[in-house]
Amino acid sequence: MTNPTELHYAPSHEWVKLDGDIATIGVTKFAVEQLTEPTFLELAKRGKSVKAADEIGVIESVKSTSSIYAPVPGEVVEVNQAALENLALVNEDPFGAGWLVKLKLAPGASFDHLMNATQYNAQIAGH
Repeated sequence: MTNPTELHYAPSHEWVKLDGDIATIGVTKFAVEQLTEPTFLELAKRGKSVKAADEIGVIESVKSTSSIYAPVPGEVVEVNQAALENLALVNEDPFGAGWLVKLKLAPGASFDHLMNATQYNAQIAGH
């Protein structure tokens, strides 16, 4: 699976899709593959305000536990209940049905620190 070119990527393997002032956030296929089989997912609650790099969740697998970070600042306005109830969505469709949270962007939120798909592909090429 290739990384969609319309998304922005954080070095910590989260992706961001912008739709006006709403940022949909998930973890990349690469991140899911590193975890192998996810067994537990916990996400920030609606209404939580976060800064870029704040933890917005935790995903566990039989191999390890990984934090999920907010790539951009904002307020959690939606959590993917379907992914919480069925972790297979994150594993099988990380860029679609397996999204994790939606943030209402903080005023003046910047995306300058995020990578495009080409830059992210270069980052993961060495793994």
